[in-house]
Amino acid sequence: MLKSLCVKNFAVISSVEFSPKPGLNVFTGETGAGKSVAISALSFALGSRGSVSLIKDGADKLEVQAVFDTSSLPREICQKYNLQGTFCLTRTLDRKGKGKAFINKMPVPVTALAEIGKELVDFHGQHEHQSLLHADVQLNLLDHYARLQTLKSQVFSAWKKWQEALAQLQAAQMSEQEKQRQLDLCAFQLKEIESVHPKPGEDLELDQKLPQIKHAGKLLELAAQAYQFLYEDENSATALLGRASRQVADMAQMDESLERVADALAQAESLISDACAEISDYRDGLDADPQTIDEILTRHEKLKRLKLKYGPELEDVLKTAAEMKAQIERLQNAHLVEEELQKTAQKYRQQLDSLCEEIHEKRCGAAQKLSALLQKEISPLGFDGLCFEIAVEMDPQTPGPTGADQVEFLFSPNPGQTPRPLRQTASGGELSRVMLGLKTILSGEIGTMIFDEVDTGIGGRTATLVGQKLRQVAQGRQVLCVTHLASVAAGADAHFFIEKTTDGKTTQVGLKELSPKEIPQEIARMLGALSDTDAVALSHAQQMIDAAHGK
Repeated sequence: MLKSLCVKNFAVISSVEFSPKPGLNVFTGETGAGKSVAISALSFALGSRGSVSLIKDGADKLEVQAVFDTSSLPREICQKYNLQGTFCLTRTLDRKGKGKAFINKMPVPVTALAEIGKELVDFHGQHEHQSLLHADVQLNLLDHYARLQTLKSQVFSAWKKWQEALAQLQAAQMSEQEKQRQLDLCAFQLKEIESVHPKPGEDLELDQKLPQIKHAGKLLELAAQAYQFLYEDENSATALLGRASRQVADMAQMDESLERVADALAQAESLISDACAEISDYRDGLDADPQTIDEILTRHEKLKRLKLKYGPELEDVLKTAAEMKAQIERLQNAHLVEEELQKTAQKYRQQLDSLCEEIHEKRCGAAQKLSALLQKEISPLGFDGLCFEIAVEMDPQTPGPTGADQVEFLFSPNPGQTPRPLRQTASGGELSRVMLGLKTILSGEIGTMIFDEVDTGIGGRTATLVGQKLRQVAQGRQVLCVTHLASVAAGADAHFFIEKTTDGKTTQVGLKELSPKEIPQEIARMLGALSDTDAVALSHAQQMIDAAHGK
């Protein structure tokens, strides 16, 4: 459960901090006030993609801190990140695009925030219900409900092995003309790489040497001069410092107050001696021979061309060479392995078919249960005579990475109508209610659910029913809901008002929790009241609040 959220310099927010309560928390404000910004900031803190464009104008960096408790976190996550009681997730991003992430002030990768976040919060964005129109989303929702992740990964693994075996078989079965064409191409590419004889890490070593190589003559001249000034001249720095050091040492024998100076000079003499040795070694290591320089530059250019063609990195070039060798060997021995490859492909296909049958049966069973549950969940949301079905059809001839099933959500909002695909029949408001029902069913043990304008496209009695459903969903957990409907806001356990202000130069967004006296005024505003003293609107607002809370 989210205990508090602190947002600094995020989008139009300079600084906002609030503490949502258990139950239903609503966020309201005028259109365009930035009601969803705080939700976006929480999503950022939980690992969603960030951009420097999110940083408020005039600020150097943004920062979001989210404090949660561990009540809904799986034990393995708590153990993995040593989480107990309440803990703080922090994420920052500066103008250079450099981001940092922390758990209780300990630095972690952003992926850690995402791993924890998916167990803490379930987000439902403004337009997420539109994703229900896509067949792959419907399939994934059914699989999530049926907890088929492990079996699904087994199906994918079997499908991938089958595809690889088919590719090898296809290579073995190709015509002699095509086989020779591929052999020639692979041989040409392999020869192009092997003629250069690239070595792992060689390009990086040359990159480090290039500045020295290009300026070898000048560096050699400067190094020789520096060594002359430091050591070789009669009055070199080493000679003069040595004389001075010995004189001060003699003086320190007579006056102890000079011992520190004598020690400092002795230390300086040692440091200069070391510097002389390093410059001498550096000078001796320089090679200003034009032929050597040309050879190194030519070598660097050859490696560069290989990386452009087979890279981007030299390791990719070496990997390509290994793949070419393996491909050449497969092509040359294709006639010997064709029969074995056919057996292998057939074996993997049989494994895949068996897994497709298994996952199909589980999907069919789960589809019946999920259809019944979803119909029960959303029937009270303004649907009279609703019919909802999930069709699972299997085509065993064309298995894919998720199996051989096609999943389709079928929907009829009115009695007497044959259920048809959801994408053909459902309006935006109907889709949002279907998604609300799915979220309610699939949320599991997640402690915090967020609905960002889930009431899009609805109004009147349906809006009241959705408000009641949100209160029901919020029982025993925490719900954060951005809404523009008074009938939804009236049922809130905590009501937060978001207001955008501007002085003509800058824009600020503020957020505050409304007091019991202020809540009816905000509900009245949402109903269309033009002033805080509109008695009729205030009375209506209070009646809505009382009705929503069963008073």
